[in-house]
Amino acid sequence: MSKLQILTTQFENLRMKDEETIQDFHMTILDYDNQFDSLGEKIPEEKLVRKMLRSLPKRFDMKVTAMEEAKDISQMKLDELVGSLQTYESTANGRGEKKNKSIAFSSKNNEDELEDEEEHNESISEAMVLLGKQFNKVLKRMDKRPRSNFKNNAPGTMR
Repeated sequence: MSKLQILTTQFENLRMKDEETIQDFHMTILDYDNQFDSLGEKIPEEKLVRKMLRSLPKRFDMKVTAMEEAKDISQMKLDELVGSLQTYESTANGRGEKKNKSIAFSSKNNEDELEDEEEHNESISEAMVLLGKQFNKVLKRMDKRPRSNFKNNAPGTMR
């Protein structure tokens, strides 16, 4: 088998992996394009664009469908496609992270609410105990002080 046949088979079987970014896959396609060039075969840009669209994972299905309906794929440049897909990828990744963060936050929130309620109840109990102790101290101080007789207005006179 010739190098060109092997390269053609590899190119036809090429698929973007789920964990791979658009930029990484774009570099892979350009690498194949350069290898074909070195063997004297020029791949038309339309073929590169169509290959990239066919090779994307399912998470890009909606974007691919929208692009195929809205634009003339035969006239599209590979760089234009990559730019559009990178924008979509970064937007989708941002939404995914926000969703994951909010889900994690809400589940943590439920646990935290219970802990916060318990801590709040404990702090109220501690405050009540402290208030009671301070009130007792005030009462003891008042008992130690001599009481004045208001009828006689004589200080130090007890009832």
